[in-house]
Amino acid sequence: MAATPPNSSASPSPPAAPPSSDSPAGAAGPARETELGALARRHGLTVSGARPSLPAYLRQLWSRRHFITAFATARLTAQYSQAKLGQIWQVMTPLLNATVYYFIFGVLLDTKHDIPDFIPFLVTGVFIWTFTSNSIMAGTRAISGNLGLVRALHFPRAALPIGLALQQLQQLLFSLGALAVILVCFGEYPGLSWLLAVPALALQAVFNTGISMVLARLAARTPDISQLMPFLLRTWMYVSGVMWSVDRVTKGEHVPHLVTVALQCNPAAVYIDLMRFALVESFTSAQLPPHVWALAAGWALVAGVGGFLFFWKAEEEYGRG
Repeated sequence: MAATPPNSSASPSPPAAPPSSDSPAGAAGPARETELGALARRHGLTVSGARPSLPAYLRQLWSRRHFITAFATARLTAQYSQAKLGQIWQVMTPLLNATVYYFIFGVLLDTKHDIPDFIPFLVTGVFIWTFTSNSIMAGTRAISGNLGLVRALHFPRAALPIGLALQQLQQLLFSLGALAVILVCFGEYPGLSWLLAVPALALQAVFNTGISMVLARLAARTPDISQLMPFLLRTWMYVSGVMWSVDRVTKGEHVPHLVTVALQCNPAAVYIDLMRFALVESFTSAQLPPHVWALAAGWALVAGVGGFLFFWKAEEEYGRG
């Protein structure tokens, strides 16, 4: 007869209760997480998508400078790829705008008699304003228009608005050849003053890039900004002296002093005036106030540095949600 196993007649013991959160065992979860966090830090692991420090971010951008340049060039090449005239539209668009403004403001409103060299004055203003306007509009779509790229790859997101601003600069440089031809046709021949266009465009490019980065962050959170910007830009253009002379309007006592200061300190008007001073003889022969260059440098510094820091602060938010 088989022996009965010991304790076979005893009733089964109830299952053990889960450890209470008040007991030392309940603290095992947070303690475990703390240990894992310390282990990750010890081996140099960081949170995925976390914002790097500013020096590290700058180094990452510099290491991707070739990508930024290639991205800008590819976007420029593809911009008018579906149009039959192709890249000619880079020149035709500002020229057509200048033609419309000439008939409205120069002929119908008769502003051309108050401004010497009105056609070089107008065409220069339109080309330079188009550079700023297109850079800002491109910035509003830098993140929201490239979400697939942002979510698929890890790279400093500032490369996108910087690349799009570089694309607009490349487009302007391509268009400046047509602008030079127009100026020569109307008696504005190259001189030493034309060299001043280089620092003026460099300061404007920094300003445009900074504003583009501000709007890239805002539009990434609120895409409707890209629908609002054309109306704001049109208003900004009308107060920037593209079709009329800020200097002539602000002379006299009929304009309040505060309005005069606002018009003269308007960054778009400042960069347009610098280019007119460099390229148009009637402006070159006049005395350019020294504060104009100071304003141009100040706006470039404030917008460039401030816009970059503003964009970098939200680095870990882009592409989420």
